[in-house]
Amino acid sequence: MKRRALISVSDKTGIVTFARELVELGFELISTGGTYKTLDEANIPVQYVSEVTGFPEVLDGRVKTLHPLIHGGILARDCREHLEQMEQNGIRFIDLVVVNLYPFRETIAKPGVSFEEAIENIDVGGPTMVRAAAKNHGRVIVVVNPESYEEVISKLRERNLSAGMRKRLAAEAFAHTAEYDRLIAGYLEGQLEPNDSFPNTLRFTAQKVQELRYGENPQQKAAFYVNSETGGGTLASGKQIQGKELSYNNWADMDAAWKLVREFDSTAAAIIKHSNPCGVALGKTPLEAYELAFAADPTSAYGGIIAFNRVVDTVCAEALKERFYEVLIAPEFSPEAREILSAKANLRLFVVGRGDASKTNPGWALRSIDGGYLVQEVDRGTTAVEEWDVVTDLKPTKEDLIALDLAWRVVKHVKSNAIVVTDHEKTLGVGAGQMNRVGSVKLAIEQAGEKVKGSYLASDAFFPFPDSIEAAAKAGIRAIVQPGGSIHDTSVIEAANRLNIIMIFTHRRHFQH
Repeated sequence: MKRRALISVSDKTGIVTFARELVELGFELISTGGTYKTLDEANIPVQYVSEVTGFPEVLDGRVKTLHPLIHGGILARDCREHLEQMEQNGIRFIDLVVVNLYPFRETIAKPGVSFEEAIENIDVGGPTMVRAAAKNHGRVIVVVNPESYEEVISKLRERNLSAGMRKRLAAEAFAHTAEYDRLIAGYLEGQLEPNDSFPNTLRFTAQKVQELRYGENPQQKAAFYVNSETGGGTLASGKQIQGKELSYNNWADMDAAWKLVREFDSTAAAIIKHSNPCGVALGKTPLEAYELAFAADPTSAYGGIIAFNRVVDTVCAEALKERFYEVLIAPEFSPEAREILSAKANLRLFVVGRGDASKTNPGWALRSIDGGYLVQEVDRGTTAVEEWDVVTDLKPTKEDLIALDLAWRVVKHVKSNAIVVTDHEKTLGVGAGQMNRVGSVKLAIEQAGEKVKGSYLASDAFFPFPDSIEAAAKAGIRAIVQPGGSIHDTSVIEAANRLNIIMIFTHRRHFQH
């Protein structure tokens, strides 16, 4: 008796070729709805599911495959007891199930989609067939991914579809339905009122893109995964166009660099080492921003990762070519820039592309701890300059506010305790990761050197004591921006007034551990 394949797919990529090859291998085909029409129009012999069940589609197509002649054929084992029951009830084996599900993700992503439309695009029969076939994978082959068609056909031709491959296909099938249910659950939870709390069960999925050579250290294995809900304009959706394979540490530093330059509407460049900025600058062109960022700390810039928020052009590429860097990131590189930088074969070029990342990135940040996870909202944006409070007798000029805004946006991306010293266009000194704030102040001032006089200082959190203000005044800092909120704010403000330093409170903290 001929083997039978049931085909019902939303994604019809490659299905005509796959179905035709199944027929050549002796399979009888059963299908439904749009898939049946596609195969029939391609002159592929196929039975409509109602011809098998003897029962019409009902309830607007909601019930068509939920029938013993379908599910019995999928779930039956090749054993005496089942064979006897199948003969008594006129059930035939179904040997191959090819199903992928209604496009729920695409439906809820459409602007203005109604709740009723979303609910109608919840597949019931599809997941049931997939789960049944995956459960019985020892006898039934289940395929949910068009990318598997070629391999399955090849193994069927060779009569070499192993138990291991069946298990792998079954695992893919259960992963397919699990992700589908996760999307539905997340959508329904998002419809609840009020929607201001974290779910009782954390659900997220990601697809493995590549295994990395190792993690932070050679003894640690590592891999890179992409969040299945990520869209354009995110680092994960970008593309490497040149250079060696990216490492775990590369990805971590790239993330820090890209998030930093996205803070700015004007042209910006950021140079990152060990997840901290060593140089950040604004400019009229990518070249100007890069050269200013490099000048901020030429020693640390060596071997760094650079991100731009503008297309890298020819003149900028010529300058970049002269020094050693690990990775360059940009929305795009001009064709001429690509040609120039191709001379450095090991240099990694990474194109992020365009897109509104704020609309596609999940709003949570996750961190693993021993035996669990910490979840928080992503720290997006910051306090606008118009909302800042000037708390000292001395008031800032418009030019002061421009410089302080630069310092404030950069300090958000420095590891706490974080201090950043800038002028109007670039960083001069960065103090990161110290156990006390005055230590970070001293590091940033020391790095700024003689350029510190008349410069601007930002702190990611409040100053607990006046000692940091005194160190800043001694170095010649003109103005300070900080969140405020210490029980000692009064004494800190008094110190700033006494030492003729402008001080501004943003009332927003930006710790990053």
